[in-house]
Amino acid sequence: MTLQEKLERVCLAIFFSLSLQGAYSQLVVTPAGPTVVNEIAGNNVTLSVSLSGASEAAVVWFMGDLPVGIWIIDSSVDPDIAENHKDVLKIEKSGSLSFVNVPLGYTSNYTVEMTKSGLGKASTTFTLKIFENFQNLTLSTQPDFAKEGTDRFTLHYSMMQGVVEQQMWFFNGREINTNSHYVVEQRSLVILGPNRSDTGQYSVHLTNPFSSTTALKNVTVRYGPDEPILEAQPAKPFYVVGDSVSLSCQAEGYPQPTVQWLFGVQILANSNKGVLNLTNVQASQGGVYTCSLLNEETNEKRQKNLTLTVYDRPVGNPMCSVKSVNNTDLQYHCGWMGGTPQAQLSFPVLNNMSTGAGHISLNVTASDNLNGKTVECMAYHPLEQNRCNITASSPVEFLPNVTAVDPDDKIEVTIRCVSEASPQAVVSWYRGSEAVTNGTTHQISNDTTQLEIRDYKVNNPLLQNYTCMCRNPLGRQRREILLQGPSISDFSVFLNPNGTTVTLTWEVPRTSVVTGFDIQMKGPGQNSTATHSGGSSDGYRTILKIPGSDRSVEISNIDPDLTYRFRVIPKAHQTVGEPSEVHRIGPALTHWGMDTGPLGMSCGSSVDSVTPHGCTGGEHPELCHVSQAVSGQTVRCLS
Repeated sequence: MTLQEKLERVCLAIFFSLSLQGAYSQLVVTPAGPTVVNEIAGNNVTLSVSLSGASEAAVVWFMGDLPVGIWIIDSSVDPDIAENHKDVLKIEKSGSLSFVNVPLGYTSNYTVEMTKSGLGKASTTFTLKIFENFQNLTLSTQPDFAKEGTDRFTLHYSMMQGVVEQQMWFFNGREINTNSHYVVEQRSLVILGPNRSDTGQYSVHLTNPFSSTTALKNVTVRYGPDEPILEAQPAKPFYVVGDSVSLSCQAEGYPQPTVQWLFGVQILANSNKGVLNLTNVQASQGGVYTCSLLNEETNEKRQKNLTLTVYDRPVGNPMCSVKSVNNTDLQYHCGWMGGTPQAQLSFPVLNNMSTGAGHISLNVTASDNLNGKTVECMAYHPLEQNRCNITASSPVEFLPNVTAVDPDDKIEVTIRCVSEASPQAVVSWYRGSEAVTNGTTHQISNDTTQLEIRDYKVNNPLLQNYTCMCRNPLGRQRREILLQGPSISDFSVFLNPNGTTVTLTWEVPRTSVVTGFDIQMKGPGQNSTATHSGGSSDGYRTILKIPGSDRSVEISNIDPDLTYRFRVIPKAHQTVGEPSEVHRIGPALTHWGMDTGPLGMSCGSSVDSVTPHGCTGGEHPELCHVSQAVSGQTVRCLS
């Protein structure tokens, strides 16, 4: 039965008793000590009462409105304490309520009621306040700085521990109360519309019955910068390379604004207290100078520009280039930027009447005499003459490249055609005699050098013949690509010195469509890391499937005393190409155990059709076999 249920039964019994006999209270409950008790968290404390008027009366303690303990006077049964308060609360034999190592959360009003059937009810109430001593009181601000013109500035206090009974705020020693400029809130002070007169020392003083503490914070309201004043000394309408000039920038603010000079977007680090000294100025130093002032506390900025004019030669050297216009004309371009005045540019070989200031573009009809011809741009400036050149050329011969993959069970073939040319060649694509355009089947890359063929059918002869044409205004190069089915070339086998690991390598023709390879072996079972699958009527079985981008594979756990044969099957999805040539590895051959022939010698003309050399002895040389010898071994013949 819970404490609440027990209390309800006691009250019900009292109610019936009072109803039958009438209520005449002879019960007396009086405090045996102060009714307002302050205590430090972690100490023991007792709310003492004196009970009189009846024996075997029920005594109930309430924490607020919640019953936390029941005791029957003179009962042999221990007081019943609420389960979640048993570690802290204890009802004494006097009826007083004791707290053991009282936590902060037990601050509350506590009421004790004494009841007995026929005698009514008596009660008294205590107020218990639990405090902590203050530790590590600090003041912080939000935002970090007080800035003139903002809506509000807040000082907030925090501490490691402590329970506040009273807080007081002070500014330069004067107490602050809530008004139109200040708002005192719980744990904080808000300054409304801070201004520079709010600069000073703020403090908060906290007290409780057991301790007090004070924290201080100096606050300085920031402002500025004001409008900057810019000057150039000596004052001139323009400057010539080699002159010296000082630029100054000043403005008011607190803290004193920092000054930074910028030239375009470049920060100039050689200024001192707002003065930028430019000695032996160059033309590249002419332009707009910006004085940027920053209040580093508020991040408020002001800027003002000053234009410095310097005459000099253009920057660097002229630059030449050539572009294609509609793939029929050539556009020659020459630029020499900067300089005062700007340089005059021309292409005398192309047109001696056309000039440009700083840059020039000239369109000409492409012709054979321009192919490989170096065209010069002449650049004239009062201080210097200069030039640059460019050579246009037609596309050179090239070899297409073919790759293939098969995601989602569909073959995707990519053909790449790249030809060196100036201007860069544009690639046109054809299937048979029809031009290829972007669609569901074909996709041409943005630079036109790649054609992607989607859902390619290896066995469809209509899809095999493609042409790429690389062209610019000076010429073209055309290559036909006859896509081939999957095939293998240059198949080789290499054994490690121990004869326990074999490496297979191969190549595929440039226009062969291959999405994967089956590595097949014929010979004894072997325990490699490869996945075994499939088989064929000629005794070969597939031991590994690898993607079409691979050109080699390593097979381990080879027994050097056994014979193996390997081949590679090219595939384009489900289309299987011709197997590669077969390579055989195994132990050296022997003639009844007798070593003959040196490394590289072979015998017989049977299974491997190799002409015999130096295989002697034995009664049946026609039965000799060929063994691929590993470096360092001796070829032996077996009849």
